[in-house]
Amino acid sequence: MTYEVVGITVLWLFLYGYLIVASVDFGAGFFSYYSKKTKKDHIIHGVIQRYLSPVWEVTNVFLVFFFIGIVGFFPDTAYYYGTALLIPGSVAIILLAIRGSYYAFATYGAEESDFFSFLYGATGLLIPASLTTVLTISEGGYITVENGSVQLLYGELFGSLYSWGVVVLAIVSVLFISAAFLTYYASRAKDFNALELLRKYALFWSFPSIIMGIVVFFLLGQRNEEHFMGMVDLWWMFAISFIAFLGAVYLIWKRKMYGTAFILVMVQYFAAFFAYGASHLPYLLYPYLTIYDGFTNETMAISLIAAFVGGFLLLIPSLYLLMRLFLFDADYVEGKK
Repeated sequence: MTYEVVGITVLWLFLYGYLIVASVDFGAGFFSYYSKKTKKDHIIHGVIQRYLSPVWEVTNVFLVFFFIGIVGFFPDTAYYYGTALLIPGSVAIILLAIRGSYYAFATYGAEESDFFSFLYGATGLLIPASLTTVLTISEGGYITVENGSVQLLYGELFGSLYSWGVVVLAIVSVLFISAAFLTYYASRAKDFNALELLRKYALFWSFPSIIMGIVVFFLLGQRNEEHFMGMVDLWWMFAISFIAFLGAVYLIWKRKMYGTAFILVMVQYFAAFFAYGASHLPYLLYPYLTIYDGFTNETMAISLIAAFVGGFLLLIPSLYLLMRLFLFDADYVEGKK
């Protein structure tokens, strides 16, 4: 395995970590606002707040690691993506800042505002929609490079069925992942009213997520045939993903083993996410940039790999301790402290 492949694999692990942790966070924000508007906030507000309080400050650690790593391992990505995503990236940063401000004010006891609650819920859907622009652009046909100048084709981006399909897939996936986790969390809290409501959310968003996955799969065939055929070759990984999805939905439907159900959801997205990434190689941006173009020197690569693997090995136990000491503490999860 080459340094390039090791580097992108480590970065993809961090991005997958962000996918799961951030999805739970973003979805919780939407469900919090939605339940408030439907007068059901008294049912699930406590569960959501107990989850968010210890973890909101560490959610973006995975994303920071990924962006630092992608520029460190593949410096040319800063040139291509940095120029093309100047406006979409700025929008995502503003949305993250708004969300962080809400957390800060809510944590320190500021009076709750309907407007800020709306922003909190809306950013939970808009942030993943804006971040998926990177994956969309990577398929090719959305930028031009002329005389050393990179231009994003906004007309092509906003007029593409594939682009909007990816946005919808990101949103419904966020809501499904979040609902599946919060269902498990409510069961641990022995909050049966919240459990029943969140279970319904999980079942409701499960099938849109798998349907949109299939739709985007075939839309990709029209957009980038080379990548599509690579995904077809990895059909067995998507089969694992689908089986894990069926298992998760079955357990949630049968009202049992919610923890195992969420693990299956993680397996579902792990298999699909890595099949998508592996089939896209060697391209980082089709057809302009591969993992072999502009890769950092060997010494720097070894140092970065060691640093990121070490960071990953520190981050996972830290998250485990956070969950063990706070998130899943018997008294804390039941709202006794």
